[in-house]
Amino acid sequence: MFEFLKNIFSSNNDALKKIVNEDAFLVDVRSQGEYLSGHAKGSANIPLDQIKSQIAKFKGKNNIVVFCRSGMRSSQAKSILEQNGFTNVINGGTWNKIDQLLNK
Repeated sequence: MFEFLKNIFSSNNDALKKIVNEDAFLVDVRSQGEYLSGHAKGSANIPLDQIKSQIAKFKGKNNIVVFCRSGMRSSQAKSILEQNGFTNVINGGTWNKIDQLLNK
């Protein structure tokens, strides 16, 4: 059972890694202070409370990967973007995970 779960999560990470390293618009939805204390290289900082007012920045992007400290705010950001018509949004989870995927 453990091996089965490991394979599922490993393949999901492989798919996410491919998207992250290709053409994704990487968006850190943490506060500016959190972002400045450490962030994934090449990511944009659009805090969760500014997503709705910054919708124009997401238009025309092939893949959008949102992430934060724990995955909770990025889940909310994904919902907001989907409510505004975006179908290409992935909750990447934590910024550390995205940073690691970029550096592998």
